[in-house]
Amino acid sequence: MQDDPQKREIINRRHFSFRLNLFFFITFALFSILIVRLAILQFVEGPMLSAEGLDKSTRSVKIPPIRGNIYDSTGYAIAYSTSTQSLYFTVQPELKLEAAKDNAREMAAELFKVFTEYGDPAKAMTVDDIIRQMDLDFRRNNISTPRRIKSGLTNKEIAYLMENQAAYKGIEIMEESVRNYDSNSIAVQLVGYLKKYKGVRETVDFYKEKTTEKDATLQYLEEEDVGMDGLEYMYQDVLRGTNGLKTYPVNNAERIIGPMQITNPQKGSDIYLTINKNVQLKTEQAIMDQLKKITTSSNKYERADYAKTGFAVAMEVDTGKVVAMASMPDYDPNIWAGGRISAEDYENFSNVLENGTIRSVYGKYDSEEERKKHPSSIVPPGSTMKPLSVLIGLNEKLFTTSTYFNDTGVFTYGKKGYETFVRNSQRHVYGNIDAAGAIQYSSNPFMAAMIGDRLYKRGTVEGRSSVEIWDDYMKQFGLGVLTESGLFGETKGIIEYFGEAERGSAQSALIQASFGQQGRYTTLQLAQYTAMLANHGKRMKPQFVNEIKDADGNLLQGFTPEILNEVVFKEEYWKEIELGMSKVSSQGFEGVDYTYRRKTGTSEQDVAKRRAENAVFIAYAPAENPKLAVAVVVPDGGFGSYGASPIARQIFDAYDEEVGLNGEPKKKTATTDTDGAADNDTASGNGTDAIDTALGNNE
Repeated sequence: MQDDPQKREIINRRHFSFRLNLFFFITFALFSILIVRLAILQFVEGPMLSAEGLDKSTRSVKIPPIRGNIYDSTGYAIAYSTSTQSLYFTVQPELKLEAAKDNAREMAAELFKVFTEYGDPAKAMTVDDIIRQMDLDFRRNNISTPRRIKSGLTNKEIAYLMENQAAYKGIEIMEESVRNYDSNSIAVQLVGYLKKYKGVRETVDFYKEKTTEKDATLQYLEEEDVGMDGLEYMYQDVLRGTNGLKTYPVNNAERIIGPMQITNPQKGSDIYLTINKNVQLKTEQAIMDQLKKITTSSNKYERADYAKTGFAVAMEVDTGKVVAMASMPDYDPNIWAGGRISAEDYENFSNVLENGTIRSVYGKYDSEEERKKHPSSIVPPGSTMKPLSVLIGLNEKLFTTSTYFNDTGVFTYGKKGYETFVRNSQRHVYGNIDAAGAIQYSSNPFMAAMIGDRLYKRGTVEGRSSVEIWDDYMKQFGLGVLTESGLFGETKGIIEYFGEAERGSAQSALIQASFGQQGRYTTLQLAQYTAMLANHGKRMKPQFVNEIKDADGNLLQGFTPEILNEVVFKEEYWKEIELGMSKVSSQGFEGVDYTYRRKTGTSEQDVAKRRAENAVFIAYAPAENPKLAVAVVVPDGGFGSYGASPIARQIFDAYDEEVGLNGEPKKKTATTDTDGAADNDTASGNGTDAIDTALGNNE
């Protein structure tokens, strides 16, 4: 059967019509999708893409911020930033490279003439110096980065360059920050110093993290000065501020094609310290005067030939505020001007750059071999440990406040034929004494027999060994743990009683620890411990900052005392050690008109076949309602009563005058008592030179 041609024609037309309609439908759909996509690009993604495109075609130059200032507790500027005018040069990208270099060299010759005629002769530069700073070979910068040619422009240089700016293409004058430190060198190791960011960004973890910063206002500049120690480092983020930005559009050839936009830098915040300038300076001077005195004295008890360094910390008992922290000798921090130190200065000052009140520091010696013959700033506490030893003995029920011990001048322990003898200083005998008397006379046999030996013989309690029990008390009083001051590089001290227990015996470790051996601690730790004795067991966090204010003077952060931990003992235990501490003989406090409690110490160290004697002293005042705790350490200083005690007297006097041990600065009140009389508590520790010498209680 043959197909009907007419029907076939109709079918073909229908198929063609269908295909045509399908074509138009697909075309319509595609155009619809295209239109919708264009709309999305224009109205939804457009702003974002536009911003990205703009970012890719702009360049930003960071303007460094002005660093915040550091003030003492009275508002005196210890470290402050001043602005200086610096000359910057930018390579002109519209010129061919060789032409740009030639122009720059010609400009360097012209700038040399300007600097010579109008500049400071002390900051003279040669043509080669100027060309080197221009970095025409792009060794330090890319083509669009401004190069600093010279800092500290004089007014005449600024005036001339501004008037003739058209003749010096690519030249711009910018304001920068310069760090200055007070010439009195106030608490320099605590305050710290600055170094160039580019020199520490790969070696210091804190700054290494800054290299990943995305926010342009927080990114560090290569030549920026940054904190490297002390409070400059601890409060780096607070003091720094934020960058300003100079943003300008460029084309693919890096040519500037539009006007510049400027975002001003934000000055860093200012910090106000707890350090009192006058107390600090008098503390520093007292240490240096005492070092001179004891190294030249004709008094055999006072003479200390090897004493080269001294360390002191004064800390408020109830707040933890550190009002003085001295590591002496110190140095002029302005040697770090510009974030660098010369090789000669480093050689001269490297031994005093670090803070000896929180880490190990040695005096200046002619050789490494000589240095090994002397102790560092971290020394055993000696007899200053005895008030805490008595507290431990009482709290562990090893004896009572009414227990008496017959001090024969020696205590013996160990196997027969291998005995170890514990004697008093100068081999003195004190007879029947109680715990308070043991502190007063600094009885080593009492501590060894009644505390160290008894604690050892009692053995393990609730799964803890006797040495572990001792260690727990030490740490509760901040000895062998960080003070949590937050200062960079602070050490925990050195615990030795565990090692002695392993090498020798637990008995030996505890007996020696009971009178201040078997552990070495920092001066800040001893000050924190002294404050705990004064406030009956509250371990205060040492703090150095009273307030933080922004550049406009608005308060950002105030001060809040912080108790790290608290130890609870019976009141009668505290009274017992206070009675003993009120009667300890201490030189240099004659005639004081305030009450105080104290403990001297002479700690011993074997260094290079020589036994060094370190002078240690702790005290707090007034005796009732204590306000200030002081710790003084003089390595190789001999007897604590002679080598360290007089320094503490000067610190208490300075604080009394500036702040007031009774809440009112003495310098603001008229003197009402001029006869030098003291109350019974004070008198018991003063005017006793003859008794002190006769008894040999020279610790």
